[in-house]
Amino acid sequence: SCTMLRATVKLCCGIAHDHLRRLPGLKVTAVAAIQKDVRGLVVRGSRRLPSKIPHYIQRVMGKESAVCPDPDGDISPSRFSSMDLSYIAQGETALQRALSILQQHTSWQAEMMLDAGAAVSSAAFPGLGKVFRAEVVLAVPVAWLHRELFERIEQMPQWNPTLSRVKVLQRVGTDTLVTHEVTAPSPGNLVGQRDFVSVRHRGRKETAIYLVGTATHLEPLPLQEGCIRAESRLSCIVLQPLVGDPGRTRFTWLLSMDLKASATGWIPASIINRILPQSQADFIEHLRRHLSAAACP
Repeated sequence: SCTMLRATVKLCCGIAHDHLRRLPGLKVTAVAAIQKDVRGLVVRGSRRLPSKIPHYIQRVMGKESAVCPDPDGDISPSRFSSMDLSYIAQGETALQRALSILQQHTSWQAEMMLDAGAAVSSAAFPGLGKVFRAEVVLAVPVAWLHRELFERIEQMPQWNPTLSRVKVLQRVGTDTLVTHEVTAPSPGNLVGQRDFVSVRHRGRKETAIYLVGTATHLEPLPLQEGCIRAESRLSCIVLQPLVGDPGRTRFTWLLSMDLKASATGWIPASIINRILPQSQADFIEHLRRHLSAAACP
């Protein structure tokens, strides 16, 4: 059944990855068996079935085209380690969580308005706490933003001065990255420097592209002296072409973070609730300047 298939898939994609890491032969065999069973079900007839299979397994079995096709075309179970599958599963879980939030009829509370028409609002969700939502229309196509925010993510500090470094530590297939980001030191910063180790994952639904991020663990952990390791509970940037004007993009960004304690103690929620929407506003402003500079070098 689909329910049993989904449960088996989750087992192989990270829930039991510690055991699978010790038994690599078992992991490859298990994923290969799932691949064979799912292919058989698809061949036997249900056109609706692929949509019920988790997207990360569809990609592994080659049934769903990624946003950017894999250049070598080799999408086989043996290509992914158990940790790779775990990263894909973490990214897909974050994507489904973001989609759930976006589809809820939630009452969002206004936080701030920007001069350029951008708005930041917030709402509380179980397991995440306060989630901030930034919305703006940007005068560039979806493909441009997708490239700058995912493909060229390591170049982000060149135009976003709030970051000192972004490093891709690992690429898993075409749609999942493990990254290390370090914020830039800033005079008068109330919380100090932070760094993050995150899974970043992209998906597509109809005309929209989703760029999600969530905290992950990596061995060995990258160290950044003088930084406090913070965590992204959930980040999701949605890029949608504006109806009637594909040269412009509706940009929506969900953000929930745990900045952890500072060297002097816990940071009051009132400060966090000012810092996060302001960081979204700053990011949008830097992104606007970057796209203006790119249009008029």
